[in-house]
Amino acid sequence: MVQINGMHYKNILANFLSVLFLLSCSEESKLIFNETDFSNDENAVVEVIIPMASGNDNTVVNTINSTLSSYVIKSLKIGDQETPNAKTIEEGIANFNADFESFKNGFPEALPWDAQIDGEVMYQSPEIISISLSAYLNTGGAHGNLTITFLNFDAVTGKLIKNEGLFNNMNAFKKIAQTNFDDTIEDKNVLFDPQSFQLPENIGFNEEGIILLYNTYEVAPYATGIIEFTIPFNEVSTYLNFNGS
Repeated sequence: MVQINGMHYKNILANFLSVLFLLSCSEESKLIFNETDFSNDENAVVEVIIPMASGNDNTVVNTINSTLSSYVIKSLKIGDQETPNAKTIEEGIANFNADFESFKNGFPEALPWDAQIDGEVMYQSPEIISISLSAYLNTGGAHGNLTITFLNFDAVTGKLIKNEGLFNNMNAFKKIAQTNFDDTIEDKNVLFDPQSFQLPENIGFNEEGIILLYNTYEVAPYATGIIEFTIPFNEVSTYLNFNGS
């Protein structure tokens, strides 16, 4: 009888240690995002503050951070100027400043350029990570240009997920999105093509559901501004390729 109890307690202890080990591994492998400041105030005013991934899986971390860095570098690239391709955010900032200096040589009265890029993790689960990045650039025009980009990552591989990869039935999702879009736009005359509906380039996620965002000029003039609305998860959960909250 004593031997049976001893074995029983040994099994309990073994199971308990196994659970602790699994929880420890899960905690260690979890991706963490830290706000990282790359700001540089030399010449042009450049402010870059974005979330960067860290964790034990270097492949996933490097894949995500490489994509985020590429977005920032691309955002700081001015027009078709033959600036050397940057490999890091720091090089992208330096190139932006060099472009400003070159421009200022031709136009000494030019006001300083302004670049502000920031981001946030909108949604994170064991399956998907949704990050919003905003880039505001003013290079001396009538007004600056604000562009918001949603990037959705596979939390297991770190690879970017295209919009069509988010859903198992894009046509069904599009119908629901159009209904929500129609409820959001009170005056369809502000749209470039009031009779035709198209999904936005940016589809992201937060705790409430799926966010659809149209940047300025995407479906309406600049004066209309950014168009954004959220579809609750319970309306589209059937069509998602991952488990929404």
